[in-house]
Amino acid sequence: MDQVVVRADEAERLAAAAARGDARALEDLLVLVRPDVLRICARFLPCAEDAEDACQDTLLAVSTSIGTFEGRSAFRTWLYRVAANRSRTTYRALRRRFDAEGSAPPPEFLDPRRTSVVAGTRVDMLDGLSAIGAEYAEAVALRDMAGLAYAEVAVVLGVPEGTVKSRIHEGRRRLRDHLGHAG
Repeated sequence: MDQVVVRADEAERLAAAAARGDARALEDLLVLVRPDVLRICARFLPCAEDAEDACQDTLLAVSTSIGTFEGRSAFRTWLYRVAANRSRTTYRALRRRFDAEGSAPPPEFLDPRRTSVVAGTRVDMLDGLSAIGAEYAEAVALRDMAGLAYAEVAVVLGVPEGTVKSRIHEGRRRLRDHLGHAG
């Protein structure tokens, strides 16, 4: 059996046990999923330190809310949603801090703590996602940034797959319009 499938099966087993209150299973689960969570967060936040902060926030959120995981979707799907939300929260906090410091042009050598706010297209994407409406933003982020399949996005959002495809199509269109007018 493929190692990825074994890890996914193990994550599902540990998540179910942790949701029932098994503290050891929760510890093992957090160790198992940490590399995946960091990878997800790094898709949203280009600065390694910012991705690490979002990863830690995600793991904390998983540990405090695992009891709400009911197993109606795959644990991985639930985990992607938590990681995407925590990444966006980290980005918004960085953005507020950056905006409060003024809108001076970035220095030649960027402070790594501000890099996710001033670097490149992923950050422009986060700004755009904030501007296009939550129902479109969440579908686009889960598909294009977190890499979920349409069916997985449908499970996370609790809507039919056709609705997901429609929201992604419209969200991408709105995002293209926003990014074309933002610069």
